[in-house]
Amino acid sequence: MALEELLESTLKGMGYELIDMEQLAHNKLIRIFVDKEGGITIDDCVTISNHLSRLFAVENIDYGRLEVSSPGMDRPLRKEADFVRFKGEMIKLRLRVPLQGQRNFVGVLREINNGIIKLDVEGKLLDFELINLGKARLVPRL
Repeated sequence: MALEELLESTLKGMGYELIDMEQLAHNKLIRIFVDKEGGITIDDCVTISNHLSRLFAVENIDYGRLEVSSPGMDRPLRKEADFVRFKGEMIKLRLRVPLQGQRNFVGVLREINNGIIKLDVEGKLLDFELINLGKARLVPRL
């Protein structure tokens, strides 16, 4: 089983969602970003870190350092379920292929349906294909 699949299934069983992971070979760092309804606390990070340390030992996963973190206030959006969950929120996105000569957009996420994101950008409803997204993030509310 690939590391990402192992993390995803393990964290799901613990009540968390794997948002992203990085694995850096040069210093054997595994960095994961997790979330749950209501947000992540330091105690959540400690619990996850302890659990994964034991799991990695059992699974013989070689690593030097494990970092567990929340995705932050500007949480990345990747899966269709992320866009469904954050409907009505302000997001910023970057396209792989420009739309009307523009790659970066900021607006209110109105809906996602069949891989099409509808974003209200300054009063105009624009459609973006999920497969054309380079990056999408929540805009933090301060």
